[in-house]
Amino acid sequence: MPSFRDRLRGGEFLAGTFLKTPSHVVIEIMAKAGLDFVCIDAEHAPWGRGETDAALAVARAHGLPVLVRVGAGTPDAILGALDLGATGVVVPHVDTVEKAQAVADAAHFGRGGRGFAGSTRWAGYATRPMGDVLAQDAETVVIVQIEEPEGVDAADAIAAVDGIDALFAGPADLSVGYGHASLDNADLPEALSKIGAACRARGKGYVTWVPDAAKAAEWRRHGVTCFFVASEHAWMLRGAREVAEGVHALD
Repeated sequence: MPSFRDRLRGGEFLAGTFLKTPSHVVIEIMAKAGLDFVCIDAEHAPWGRGETDAALAVARAHGLPVLVRVGAGTPDAILGALDLGATGVVVPHVDTVEKAQAVADAAHFGRGGRGFAGSTRWAGYATRPMGDVLAQDAETVVIVQIEEPEGVDAADAIAAVDGIDALFAGPADLSVGYGHASLDNADLPEALSKIGAACRARGKGYVTWVPDAAKAAEWRRHGVTCFFVASEHAWMLRGAREVAEGVHALD
């Protein structure tokens, strides 16, 4: 798991997915799938603290990097996810450099930053020296989502913030923000390219959501290298529909 941040910022092609079902069993199954990471979606799915705690325990046992998309970029939400053992956080709706700085501060140790607790899963439950725990901060991954046109305009300044590892272009929210009702619009590719240029200039990772690997291959031209591909909901539906259609075709 310590190498995930380096892989993200180094531009390696990485595949993961959002997890919507609040169950540690799903994490256990995904750990066998060959994915580079998964992301617990605590913004848009009913993940509670107990389910997140259990899922992260299983993930760490399997060596699977797990990000948590928090509902908001508040210090308590960020601290809670990291103390439970998350590899990092994904923070939605970061459209100013001030918000990005606040997120970076909350996710990292330092004056006015992340609070220290030695008896957490992340810290090894009081089995490790304070210095070793603080040094582990270098492994923490912080991804901010650019989901508004204002965030696209501020992308370079946001990417320049120390403590931010990657920018996540949110294609659906960006499209809505530009006044469109689908991803098929002229504003989205321009926004993706502008965010990509900011990430390249500042040496940060570039992340987005895609429905499938074909779209990932298409959007790599914008500089994206880390892909959140659909979700386990979409994969379950796709597999179930394929089986249902195959059996119904026997008539």
